[in-house]
Amino acid sequence: MTGSQTKHADSLLSITVAVLVLVGIVMVFSSSAVYAMEKYHDSYYFLKRQAVWCLLGTGVLLVTKNMDYHKLHQHTYLIMLATFLLLLAVMFPEVSKEVGGARRWLTFGGFTFQPSELAKFTLVLFIAKSLVKRADKLRNFAYGYLPNLIVLGFFFIPILFQPDFGTAMIICLVTFTMLFIAGLRKKFLFFSVLALIPFIVSAIMSAEYRTRRITAFLDPWQDPSNTGFQAIQSFYAFGRGGYWGTGLGASHQKLFYLPEAHTDFIFSVIGEELGFMGTTAIILLFSILIWRGFVTAYRAKDPFGTHLASGLTILIGFQAFINLGVAVGLLPTKGLTLPFISMGGSSMLITMLSVGVLLNISEQTVKH
Repeated sequence: MTGSQTKHADSLLSITVAVLVLVGIVMVFSSSAVYAMEKYHDSYYFLKRQAVWCLLGTGVLLVTKNMDYHKLHQHTYLIMLATFLLLLAVMFPEVSKEVGGARRWLTFGGFTFQPSELAKFTLVLFIAKSLVKRADKLRNFAYGYLPNLIVLGFFFIPILFQPDFGTAMIICLVTFTMLFIAGLRKKFLFFSVLALIPFIVSAIMSAEYRTRRITAFLDPWQDPSNTGFQAIQSFYAFGRGGYWGTGLGASHQKLFYLPEAHTDFIFSVIGEELGFMGTTAIILLFSILIWRGFVTAYRAKDPFGTHLASGLTILIGFQAFINLGVAVGLLPTKGLTLPFISMGGSSMLITMLSVGVLLNISEQTVKH
């Protein structure tokens, strides 16, 4: 690439992330205070935990921002091995925690960590490295495409068995999108998707709760007090919010009507308290983040930086889109957090890590 190299990180990206994190802290407290008082006798319980994760996440961001991203390229396979071992460790009850029939979290004292969140980042890192290594073989199935599928499978299978169907689908979407952008033959993607369809249908049909999620998505009013309850309460939240919202802290739905109000459905509480204007502002912030992420990818000084920046941007963008889509009823419930905003320590750490890498790449970008 030609042009002059910059010496500073993308300030607009930094500001956007800072605003999203601050909004998240405020909305986690607003959406969880009553529930926290009822369950833990401390209305600040979730606020304090989110604040700790935000501080840790900021530390991780600063470390990765000031660490040359090429070191990730050098240690990709070591990071992959560590991630895979953590995914396997989740299977052992001695070091993991089961919630709602799913065993996805490792326990460390009073905190938990979700290895599948790290797996998202690690897979993006591997695909970026693979695209550089196999740049001239990408249109060859055996040498350019199959190795990526094999590694995807190594992460996909243990995540699916946790079970975490939403994350399993996310890593597939991100992988295929990165490969498509890099120039993968469309027929490879087409046949891969065809092969996945019966597998996905089988995975849905094999678990009753997944089947119920699909039926609730298609018609939540068919069972409004059970499978459709969460979606309907989310709709009520947006309806009550109207254009300007009911006011910060004045949500009715968070008062034990809307399940997961401070995690998966925090966007619904934003819609109720801050209205259409508030939700539009959130969408605008994510749009700016995605725009700056792709600008960073375009200006990166080498192919690895380009693929890594685009992959991390795609990852954050997909997760945000799916969470927002679930909240407004465009997608079935997935159990995915809204980046930077939902309560969730693992998600916060890995997303801030990803932003730190993006900022480091942007520091080394080339102005065209």
